[in-house]
Amino acid sequence: MTLDHLGPQEIILIHDAARPMVSRAEIEAVARAAARDGAATLAVPVADTLRREGGGTIDRAGLWAVQTPQAFRFGLLRAAHEQFRNDDRFTDDASLVEAAGHSVTIVPGNRRNFKITTQDDLDLARTIMSDQMETRTGFGFDVHAFDPAKPGPVMLGGVAIPHPRGLAGHSDADVGLHALTDALLSTIAAGDIGTHFPPSDPQWKGADSTVFLAHAIKLLHEKKAAITLLDLTFLCEEPRIGPHREAMQRVISRVSGVSEDRISIKATTTEKLGFTGRGEGIAAQALATVQFPK
Repeated sequence: MTLDHLGPQEIILIHDAARPMVSRAEIEAVARAAARDGAATLAVPVADTLRREGGGTIDRAGLWAVQTPQAFRFGLLRAAHEQFRNDDRFTDDASLVEAAGHSVTIVPGNRRNFKITTQDDLDLARTIMSDQMETRTGFGFDVHAFDPAKPGPVMLGGVAIPHPRGLAGHSDADVGLHALTDALLSTIAAGDIGTHFPPSDPQWKGADSTVFLAHAIKLLHEKKAAITLLDLTFLCEEPRIGPHREAMQRVISRVSGVSEDRISIKATTTEKLGFTGRGEGIAAQALATVQFPK
């Protein structure tokens, strides 16, 4: 990647990927300071007593623990890098720019913006981030009857399964993907498939139900949501679901972006009771667990 297209007065921000909890307000504050003063960094006052190995306490007055992002006028940063091209003494860009003779403005940061370096850091970050997320669970249910006039295969979970009869429906009648889609939509109170893809609309006749699932996923991504589990259960006497479970997981994973080990596919019968027990159709129920930023 080249930065040669940037002008000398444009502001560039440099951030540690190991600091995932920086806030938008902090980013904007350090960018404003750099636009005004040329160079700026987030930092927090040192709160702990500091002691050198072997003895000797260090006066912490006026000491700051430097964070990122750090922001600079691009021309200033480039000149500093060129000046110290072969010098490996510097551990960050702010110290390098300061060594080149330009002051760096300190912008007070937040201790939550710590650097994840050790396992303890990672454990703490997970605890903090879990407190910032809200978990919602959505439920979906769908039923489709077998159509004696429609030859197989039958579409289930995005997979074409050999069967003498297909399922009746305006789309491809994939009862599994319909239940999953409704479960996801319920986590954002966005109605059901019929709300977004009315059966009265001819453009959805025979449609691939992965389109419906992808639409629900898109709505969740717009809300910065993360899907942690998809659970799908078929209720039917036939066809057998087990031999096709992994294929369904692959399809759903491809469409949703959820890893296969977070997609549960299973089936049960109703012990010959009811319409599914009589082999008249297939039902499916689904649960979706989704995390949203608070």
